[in-house]
Amino acid sequence: MRIVPISLPTPFYIGPVNVYLIAEDPITLIDTGPKTREANEALREALRKARFRVSDIRRIVLTHAHEDHCGLARSVRDEAKDADVLVHAWETGHRVGRLEYEEHRALLVRAGVPREEVERMRKMYEGVRQYADSFEADEYGELHDEEELEFATGSLRILHTPGHTPGSCSFVREADRTIIAGDCVLKRITPNPVLSPDPIDPNKRFASLAEYLVSLARLRTFAPTLVHGGHGDPVEDFEELFNRYFRAIQDRQAQVVRLLPKAGATAWDVARQMFPDVDDVHRFLSVSEAVAHLDLAHSEGKIGLEMADGREVYRPQ
Repeated sequence: MRIVPISLPTPFYIGPVNVYLIAEDPITLIDTGPKTREANEALREALRKARFRVSDIRRIVLTHAHEDHCGLARSVRDEAKDADVLVHAWETGHRVGRLEYEEHRALLVRAGVPREEVERMRKMYEGVRQYADSFEADEYGELHDEEELEFATGSLRILHTPGHTPGSCSFVREADRTIIAGDCVLKRITPNPVLSPDPIDPNKRFASLAEYLVSLARLRTFAPTLVHGGHGDPVEDFEELFNRYFRAIQDRQAQVVRLLPKAGATAWDVARQMFPDVDDVHRFLSVSEAVAHLDLAHSEGKIGLEMADGREVYRPQ
């Protein structure tokens, strides 16, 4: 199976995004890059070098539905004469922008984010939304855990690996233990567990960090020889990275617990202490990270939690 990594520019702080051409029938593109002229041109040039055109693509598969990964999906689909678009049912980013649903904003309020700040975050993500088109419910199919994406020369097994987002998926070629992991595995940085409603009960918060740790452990069971991530270089020593991630998560959680005063604090309070100078999208990501670590610490009995005036207040045990 021929897997062609393609690096595309993005307007985001993360830098270039990796998408992957599976150059076997049916020709498949895993992730698409953002909806920008620069990414579109770079994708076409990479396809040309691989001796393909956009019109040759028969299937578009999304690891997850953040704008840098799904933004060009609609235009590629249309030019490719209605290629199939596949994404996990727990994803929402291809349907509507983040923070557009009331349950998303309610989670931020519960985390202690002031309502005026929530509105600033919502408007900020309206700007981000220009980098992706939305899909209607009947315009895409669903990825299912443990099913196969079949090709003329083999298959990729679909692995639901939630954490970064609820519907994040990875794809493993078991013949040589190669994995395409989207933002579940990144060589240089630890992926951010993004604040999301629970897909089963949107009134609850998705346990992003706990789920992410399970996903990493699941990938580890395949003893991968090569992991292609959504950004940066491929990972050739997954065991080393796994242990580094685990240590980093433990260190950050210990920091979060230490920051809690006896009187208690919200996730927003903790985020402002950890990342006092961040702005724009980083303010949302900072509270996402604080919530994720506080939730995990609470689930492990390290800290207490109570509601006060509609906000979650965490206290040291």
